[in-house]
This record gives sequence, structure tokens and C-alpha cells, in this order.
Amino acid sequence: MSELDRLETEKRNPRTMDIDELDSFEVVKRINEEDALVPGAVAAALPQIARAVDQIVEAIKKGGRLIYIGAGTSGRIGILDALECPPTFGTPPQLVQGIIAGGAGAVDTSWETAEDQYDLGKNDLQEIRLTDRDIVVGIAASGRTPYVIGALQYANEVGATSVALVCNPGTKMEQVAKHTICVVTGPEVVTGSTRMKAGTAQKMVLNMLSTATMIRLGKVYQNLMVDVEPLNHKLIERSKNIVIEATGCTRAEAEKALSEQNGNTKAAILQLLTDLSPDEAVRLLELHDGVLKKALAAVNKN
Repeated sequence: MSELDRLETEKRNPRTMDIDELDSFEVVKRINEEDALVPGAVAAALPQIARAVDQIVEAIKKGGRLIYIGAGTSGRIGILDALECPPTFGTPPQLVQGIIAGGAGAVDTSWETAEDQYDLGKNDLQEIRLTDRDIVVGIAASGRTPYVIGALQYANEVGATSVALVCNPGTKMEQVAKHTICVVTGPEVVTGSTRMKAGTAQKMVLNMLSTATMIRLGKVYQNLMVDVEPLNHKLIERSKNIVIEATGCTRAEAEKALSEQNGNTKAAILQLLTDLSPDEAVRLLELHDGVLKKALAAVNKN
């Protein structure tokens, strides 16, 4: 058997051997049944995911960045998660980054040969000037992609924290990375098509990594994304609704506070929940690292 043949994600799925004989409803039903297995596989890896979140939070508090790196589907999923962080959590674009084998052109055009280039992973991390404060999450369902292995090994060389996100146990990436998240999704509906269950699992895990990290960093108040960037009509309205939910104020009061805070949702909430002036609310948030509950506690204590 070749190395690829040994992978769980490359094995034939006994539950879909007859899928080419089914009508459309039965095909999508079978796919749905397989997709339903993914959350359980992710649940089994929750301790590993939580440990990775702790590592990411620690890295960011020390001035580091979260870097996702992968090829093909894995790389695109990493880029998607990274791109969603600035509008959702008000983070600078460089804080969470996604890198794909083959560069920007590989996002909308397949470049399958790029994943075989071991040195390319290292080169791409050198390009962003990776440091020992950063954390690199290498993503590959197979756990054997040369591009990602090269990236993880370079991360180790510079002293960065390295994490492997894989869908097969006992792989080369697990041997190389300092930490591993292994979500065993098993054989795909269509043999080897890891954009399906494995890709779904990767998306779920990255959602957890970024969202849990931002919660830990104080970018969520209760369950409201109070660092939302009001950059379009939908987000402006969402910001108003968040202020109203958090404070019980009227829409007019929310609009006034947001205007006084130049769209800073968190500061508008603090201003409305206290007797602080707009400038005082901003200063108090800065004093407490932008954590709204800490700022409110400080006001209440006094």
C-alpha cells in the first residue's frame, strides 16, 4: 500500500458504494447522512481545539499573529476565516492571515502542483516575516502535504508555535507540529474528495479557533459581537441593534451614541450604561484592554 492508500480519508465508503445508482433525492440524503457524522468527529477533538485556542490567545497577547496555511480547499478555508475577522471582530487585517499554496491566484483557480513544493511553504512564511511570537496553523486533510509540512518546520525553526489541523491520525504533520488537532472524518461520499466531510470539519474547527480566541480577548460582550465594524448598511444596522440589545435604549439613543463614538459599538454601549462622557468611555476601555465587562466593573466598583 502507498502512503496515500493508508489514509482514512482515501478509503472507500461502504455506505455510498451504490450512490451512482440513486435518484437525486437519495443522493443528497446520503450526502447529508455523511455530513451529520462530522460534528461528532469535531466533538472528539474539542480538548485539542481548546488547547490550540489557549496557544493562539497567548500568542496574540504577546503581539503575535495567527497564520493559517494550506493548499487547495484547506488553504481557501483558512483564507475565508481570516478575511471574516476584521469586519466581525474589528481586528487589523494582519492579525489573522490566510496563506494558500500558489498565492492569491490559487484562490479562484486550481493550482494542484503547488502543494507538492516543500520549500514554497517556508518561502511564503518568510514573505510575511514570521516571528517567534506568531502561531501557524497548518491545514491539510491528509496530514502529508509537503507545502504545509515545509511551513510547519520553518515555524518551528523560528520559534513560532505550530499547530497541525488534519483529518487522519499518525501523519507526518502531526510529527512535525508542536500541537495537533486531528478530526477523523473517515471515508468521503466520493472516494478521496476531501473538500466534503474533511473540508466541513476544517471549517468548523477554524470557526471555533477564531471565534473562541476573540471571545477570550474580550471582543464579545455576553454573546454580542461588540467590536463589529459598521462598514456597510447591514453592519451599521447590526451595530445599532447590538447597542439596543446590550443597553435597552431606544433606536434614537443608539444612533446618537454611535455617532458620538464614530461607530465604536463597544464604547457606545459603555457610554449608555454609565454616566461617562464619550471621551471618558473610550479612555476607560483602553485602560482595560478593550474588555467591556472589565470597564463596566471598574465603574460599578467606584
